[in-house]
Amino acid sequence: MMKTVRLTGLQAATAAPGGLPGQGQGKRDPAGEGPEVKTKAAETVKLELTETERPQLKYPSEVLVRVLCVGLDGTDRELMTEKYGVPPEGKDALTIGHESLGVVVEAGEASGLAAGDLVCALVRRPCNDPECVNCRSGHSDFCETGHYVERGIKGRDGYLSEYYAEDARYLVKVPPACLDYGVLTEPQSIVEKVWDQVQRIQQRLIWQPKTVLVLGSGPLGLLAALTSRCLGLDTVVWSKSPADSPAAELVRACGAEFRQADEAGDAGSGGTGSAETLSGFLQRRGKRVDMIYECTGYSPLAFEAMTALGPGGVLALLGVTPGGRSLQVPADAINQELVLENKCVLGSVNASRKDFETGLYRLQQMEEKFPGLLGRIMSDRLTMEQVPGLDFSKIAVKAVVDVVPQPQWRDMLSQSSSPVEYSFSV
Repeated sequence: MMKTVRLTGLQAATAAPGGLPGQGQGKRDPAGEGPEVKTKAAETVKLELTETERPQLKYPSEVLVRVLCVGLDGTDRELMTEKYGVPPEGKDALTIGHESLGVVVEAGEASGLAAGDLVCALVRRPCNDPECVNCRSGHSDFCETGHYVERGIKGRDGYLSEYYAEDARYLVKVPPACLDYGVLTEPQSIVEKVWDQVQRIQQRLIWQPKTVLVLGSGPLGLLAALTSRCLGLDTVVWSKSPADSPAAELVRACGAEFRQADEAGDAGSGGTGSAETLSGFLQRRGKRVDMIYECTGYSPLAFEAMTALGPGGVLALLGVTPGGRSLQVPADAINQELVLENKCVLGSVNASRKDFETGLYRLQQMEEKFPGLLGRIMSDRLTMEQVPGLDFSKIAVKAVVDVVPQPQWRDMLSQSSSPVEYSFSV
């Protein structure tokens, strides 16, 4: 038997094959469910620390992984507080957690891994539609059907348990040097996918980016800011967090500028005060923004960002928020700027194996350039027993659940593990 943290009492996934909308790594809303249905369902759903059978290997390509720690993000917060999710077929419980770091304890003969290897796991699994060329080609992050499954989110148990079994093709070997911060590989892969896509798109012109704007100072926004600083870009983070918050201190520690958003001046807030808007701030500072990471999921700010973006720039939307918000926007003016100034708006969700590998390289680069900052992002360390009662409003930056106490981690690694080598462009 083993311990696991689960949402129990969920409705079995008997709806459309897609289950939840294909929103991937971000906040999402159960398909076809209104607030009344969600409220009623949430009354019967519980987040519990329970015991279940320890998984057994079924195929030569599988490995058994001892989980060291699991990171919690905005998706987990939605699942845990709103108490919804899509359990595996025929089940009424879902193990949560999709940001993992673990050690192989048993490896199938065809897995290519060995006991003692440090690994993290991909989140999404491909759909079964033979017409989905992206899933058939190993790019389930670009699934066209929405019928994929995601561990810990939709249709497959997650990693917040003592052990999990997985096919080796969905595991990424982590260098032992990344032991202390390897759990950040999954969120960093989201940033790396965006940067990779932006480089491809910007081959349309001669692009010499100088300034990046990051909207939001949550863990994803902070990783986007650190990535931008590693790339030598002038970086500004616009956030509602107080100027003396831990997130603001992290932004300044990497050489970026932190700007606290004035609530009355937020785009679409309806405020009548004279607080500064995003566009007004950039104009006053004389900054031309070449790229914007929108990490808040606050849709009015996304429209404001379209006008704030400089000519030939790229706005990358990484966050989504469930809801039915509507607002008035200067549609003609936005359309004019997008066309006449060659602006590009990019939506991105989830990530591929290559992005995980690039993310590991970047995390090591961050640790070298800004020692200790990654550790400070992981501000709150929890035990599995503390998860069911977790109050997310009290988390300083990011919560990480230690399934195994940290002092024991290094002794669990193989001393003869082969070096980790990847080939990619950064």
